[in-house]
Amino acid sequence: MTKTETVRELSERSGVDRKQVGSVLEELAKLSYEQARDGFTIPGLGKLVLVDRKARMGRNPATGEQIQIPAKRVLKFRIAKQAKDAVLAAKGGRKK
Repeated sequence: MTKTETVRELSERSGVDRKQVGSVLEELAKLSYEQARDGFTIPGLGKLVLVDRKARMGRNPATGEQIQIPAKRVLKFRIAKQAKDAVLAAKGGRKK
């Protein structure tokens, strides 16, 4: 879904004006950016967390040459169990 489709759907389901729904989504995004360093949870969906990746050896796919990949911090979104269960149950379970 696009942002416009999401705003329209939330507006219809909640009975709230589209502009208000849009501004709530914007503020939720801003708040999550500000709080991500400490972990930002969206109940029922998941959590934004900062993760420190260790340095490691990798391979250049073009040449096959081994390269050193430096350590870095990355932002991840960990999906809540409730969301996984709801989506996987709706699709008939996991495919193998």
